[in-house]
Amino acid sequence: MSTASPYLPARYYALLLTRLVQWGVDVPALLRDAQIDPATLASPDGRFRPEQVDRLVVLATERSGRTDLGFELGRLLKLSSHDILGYGMLSSPTVDQALKLVSRYFSLITPTYTLRYRCDDKIAEALVLPQLALSARVREVHLEAIAVAFYEHVRSLLSGDLPACNIYLSFEAPAHVARYRELGAAVVHFGQQNLPGARIVLERDVVMRPLAMADDNALRLARSRCDALLSQITQGARLSDWVQMMLREAADGQPKLEELAQILNLSARTLERRLADEQSSFRDLGRRARYERACELLRGGRLSITQIAYQLGYTDVANFTRAFRREAGMSPSAFVTGAELSSSIP
Repeated sequence: MSTASPYLPARYYALLLTRLVQWGVDVPALLRDAQIDPATLASPDGRFRPEQVDRLVVLATERSGRTDLGFELGRLLKLSSHDILGYGMLSSPTVDQALKLVSRYFSLITPTYTLRYRCDDKIAEALVLPQLALSARVREVHLEAIAVAFYEHVRSLLSGDLPACNIYLSFEAPAHVARYRELGAAVVHFGQQNLPGARIVLERDVVMRPLAMADDNALRLARSRCDALLSQITQGARLSDWVQMMLREAADGQPKLEELAQILNLSARTLERRLADEQSSFRDLGRRARYERACELLRGGRLSITQIAYQLGYTDVANFTRAFRREAGMSPSAFVTGAELSSSIP
């Protein structure tokens, strides 16, 4: 995992704010309440802190009354929105090379996510995973925007041709699910990823098509400029924050150390060592994440204690009860009773 700068490029959110104006939202008031200086949006190098983006998305959702901010942003993003990286994509010889380029320099688009791309003899696959611990709502908006923009960018590279593909998203179908028909040949699957993220699958012959604007010299210049920009990104994100988020948000049990290490292109030993450098450990993070998830599920009241135990990966209820008691100082049933009493107090 590249611990890239936790600051996010403001130019992408500027596109969304323009749309909010068209929807009648008081954007100056929105920026003020989100604690964002309007001058940041005017600067080509303007960046937001994660907490600013969090406030911006939450307030924009509330004041616009819309759930489709991520989808709309994805449709607004063009190849030119990515500056020199978009120019490099257009200059690539094939879609495959363009996607390899964007995966290498994806942190120039956003350090919030990593994009891993591979192509074999049948399919091409892009996997998008979060790198920073943002709220679930903001993460959903970003994943939706990235997935939609990815599809639109491939279509743009193919001069408007509609490529058949499958998009797998970790979140459940949103209220605006009907908008996904706008993607034409894309088949979208919701609630399909165990870990929070997105997966886009295309046929190999689609990504191997030659591009009309291929230019080797322009591509070399774009790569050189991207390398220079990448070297300017400072270190900032904590690896332990990312690991804890991935452990907490896993939909079915918890991923193993080796699984997360593979995502980061690290050995399990290296991941453990880097966590130790941050005065943390995979075991402690897993225990804490499992406890926080247990509390959330117990408060929800939709699942029995037995169901919660198995969902969290325990082999039996007794093990779950002992582990929960160590963290909370009470049994899961006592925790549920206390939560119910608290909710009934006016």
